[in-house]
Amino acid sequence: MAKKSSSPRPSLALATLFLLPAVASAFQPLVTDDTGTQGAKGNQVEAAYNRTVDKASGTKAVTQEVPLVFTRGVTDALDLYAGAGYQRIEPPAPETEERGWGNPAVGAKWRFYENEASKLSFALKPEIQFPVSDSREARGLGTARTSYSVNLIMTQETGFGAVHANAVAERVNYSDDALNSAERRTLYRLSVAPVWDVAEGWKLALDAGLTTNPDLAASARMGYVELGAIYSPGKDLDLAFGIVRNISDGDISTTQATAGITWRFR
Repeated sequence: MAKKSSSPRPSLALATLFLLPAVASAFQPLVTDDTGTQGAKGNQVEAAYNRTVDKASGTKAVTQEVPLVFTRGVTDALDLYAGAGYQRIEPPAPETEERGWGNPAVGAKWRFYENEASKLSFALKPEIQFPVSDSREARGLGTARTSYSVNLIMTQETGFGAVHANAVAERVNYSDDALNSAERRTLYRLSVAPVWDVAEGWKLALDAGLTTNPDLAASARMGYVELGAIYSPGKDLDLAFGIVRNISDGDISTTQATAGITWRFR
């Protein structure tokens, strides 16, 4: 198939690609995931609304996304999940608004180590993101070649709650050679998130990490910090809220607000 001759979309619209996972199968509202699984025959449905604002040099781009994820517990230590997200992108003028579905994804979370005495656990989480069409890639809605990632997760339960840490590697594959040459395609994230049990049904979290900036013209290293809150009116329902801010991203200022709901059932 012939490659498009179109130029890559501005990096302003791409600056948030690594802020949150492609789908919402994380410990909402955090970027950092935990080692928790659903247990054999357990189910989980997650939905979220993310609104991201990128500002640079007097311009502004707004991206709204609604990710949906279904997770099924295969064993007590193994989950399988599938999800996708609908996006609406309002880029700086004179570009036109785009909307549509992004890359669907499937993945697994396997908790391969758990020490009940020390309350320490580790999990591995591989994910495959299936391609969208070439036309949707050109509109900034996803990648037209298969992409993939793997996340090594640690959870340490503590007297105040828990501490979670992630080490993620992701490979992003475009169909358009212009995008392949303009963006870093191998991305990394190292992050940590302490979570405090502050009252019955309430958790507060601080999430911070170092990430790879996908913009090849910018410094490779950037980061983020997030403040989050989780309210659980019942043991099978969570309501989550968070504010994420990019740091060390040059002239681009990126802020994301996220709200989500998680429902578990059998």
